[in-house]
Parts: sequence; structure tokens; C-alpha cells
Amino acid sequence: MFSEIEFTAEPAGLYDPLRYMIEIGGKRIRPRLCLLAYAALADRGEHSLAGRTVAPAPCDLAPVLDAACALEVFHTFTLLHDDIMDRSPLRRGQQTVWKKWNEDTAILSGDVMLIDAYKRIAKVPAANLDDCLALFSETAAQVCEGQQFDMEFESLEEVSMAEYEKMIGLKTAVLLACSAKMGAIIAGADSNACDALYRYGYLLGLAFQVADDYLDAFGDEKVFGKPIGGDILNCKKSWLTVRACEKAAAKQSFLNAFSAVAETGEQKVLKIATVKQMYRELGVDDDARAEVRRYSSLAIEALAAAGLSPEGKNSLVSFADSLVSRAK
Repeated sequence: MFSEIEFTAEPAGLYDPLRYMIEIGGKRIRPRLCLLAYAALADRGEHSLAGRTVAPAPCDLAPVLDAACALEVFHTFTLLHDDIMDRSPLRRGQQTVWKKWNEDTAILSGDVMLIDAYKRIAKVPAANLDDCLALFSETAAQVCEGQQFDMEFESLEEVSMAEYEKMIGLKTAVLLACSAKMGAIIAGADSNACDALYRYGYLLGLAFQVADDYLDAFGDEKVFGKPIGGDILNCKKSWLTVRACEKAAAKQSFLNAFSAVAETGEQKVLKIATVKQMYRELGVDDDARAEVRRYSSLAIEALAAAGLSPEGKNSLVSFADSLVSRAK
């Protein structure tokens, strides 16, 4: 499905980076969630046929495919720009667009990718277009707001957990929430079910971001797809950083280590090792995993209000588990 996403051929310098980003793949989290939510709500279980109770026919995904592709294209647009702002050299184990081409190309290609996402949203069924477009536009603005907060945090010595959770709610969680709710809208679900799927997606997004923060420090680079310790080297506030400031008796010692300049390879290795050791001594690594489990449980509890069939609920529970299992 996603390998078949096509873009205009010329000018190649504008569209080749888009093809490159789609081709290097990824977990396709947001479109998968949109498809799962749609399938879970489009047919809610067994039904009667000629006096017999029979299982539903396989769900026709055609009405939701354009929305799912739009979500993937939009997410990829955010990555093109985020990688510039974060100075990230790798994405999914491959060079980022700004490194492979240049910053100007990454900016302009990202812009046209956002436009492409809107073109795809415009193709959703007419009965759902107004609701989907409103949800998508609000979400797109919120993601930008979250990224701005994230950048502003870099100039602050520390931020509160409330401030951090607001930021990741905007930068990460709302797009998963949008993905789940959009699938529900196109499936024709009522407002209660749509709201339940939105809450499920939002809470799952929080779990996912805390898991991502944890894996940035303690994950396997080959699995994670980018260098371990990037947040530490860039002095980027993560859930671990905020929690460490809450727990550290000698908070300034932690902040000094976290903000230390690391320019040479040796300095970078030492800084990452030092901060990670502080995380371990404070139990922040265990706290992060516990938080991932807590948010995941809350996300699953939110499904109770959606009126799902057992099969539909199980598919979304399995999705949640697969998304954050590496950090539990």
C-alpha cells in the first residue's frame, strides 16, 4: 500500500527526497492505527443472515485508504523538518534528507509533502470530508505548536513534568489520536466511539513518546534506527531528564553533566555514559518503563466506551502492546 504512494516526477530535486523518505520505510504507526480503528468500527461483530448468526465479511478498507496515506505523508513531512531542527544525521538507519541533499531541499520538499497530505485528505468520502478536514487541520497546527515548545525547552535549564507532558501531547500524541479518530469517523461511528478512539490514541501517543525517550538512551541502535544518546548530546529535554530533575538530591550536579559541552568523539561517549549512569542511579530508567505501562493501560481502558466487538478491541490492544513493548 505505502510502497505505491506516488509523487510528481519533476522537478526531481523536489520530489526525489519524498520518494526516498517513503522508500526507507518505518513502522507506519499512524496509518496502521487509522486502518485498525476503521476496521474495528466498520463492522462490530456477528450479524444475522437468513436466521443464522454469521461472522462479518472482511472489512472493505477502500474508503479509508486515502486518509491513511495522508497521515503517513504528513508524519513524514514533520520528520523532514524535525531532522533539520534536531541536527539528526540518521533516520531509520539511513541518512536524513538534509544530510543527503541539503537543508534548503529538506525544507522545500517538506513543504510540498504537507500539500500532498492535504490533497489526499480531500479524497476521503464526501460524507466525512468536513469532519476529517477539520480534525486534520487542527492536529497539524497542534503538532507545530508542540515542536515549538520542544525547541523552546532547549534554552531552558529545566522544565516541569506538566510542561513536558503538554509538549509531547501536542507534538506526538495528538497525531495518533487523530489517526484513530479519523478511522472511526470514516467508519460512521457515533460521537462517543469517536471520542473514545481519540482518547485511546492520545494516551497511546504519550506512552509511545516516553518509550521513545527511554529507547533514545537505553535502546539498541540497530533496532532504534538512529544513534543512541542523541537527546543527551543535544541537551534535549526528555521524560528521563525531567524525572531526573524531580528526583535528584544534587540537581545541579545532574544539570551540569547534562549541559556539558561534548565536541570530540571521546567527550560525546563520556557525556552519554555519565548521564545514563545518573539516570540508573536515580532509577529514572525504571520509572520511564513504569510510565509507559501506565499510559498503555489507560489507553486500553479508554476503549471500553467505544462499543467495540471483542475482535475489534483485541486488535487495538495488540497494536498498543506492539507499539511500546520494547520499553515496558
